[in-house]
Amino acid sequence: MLPTFARRSQYGTRNEGARGVQPWRQRVEYETFRSKYAPHAMISGAFAVAAGTGVLLLFDAVPKVQRDILQKVPIIGPYFVHEVPPEDNPF
Repeated sequence: MLPTFARRSQYGTRNEGARGVQPWRQRVEYETFRSKYAPHAMISGAFAVAAGTGVLLLFDAVPKVQRDILQKVPIIGPYFVHEVPPEDNPF
């Protein structure tokens, strides 16, 4: 079965296209998909990770940060769970 967009005929159109160029099978260049912001996005992403880590290191003693963020991290979460024994509780 022949494709409908290019039928073979002795006298009509050929399957190869004009001069052997097939416009429906052209290779896409890398420049087509490359973003002009790609190098800057990698650098700003690295700075964002570094800034987030620094903020967590500065505020790791705050109880709200410990409960809401640091206790939910799978590996280091149990380190930030502070349970006061009943004999040390003044209330």
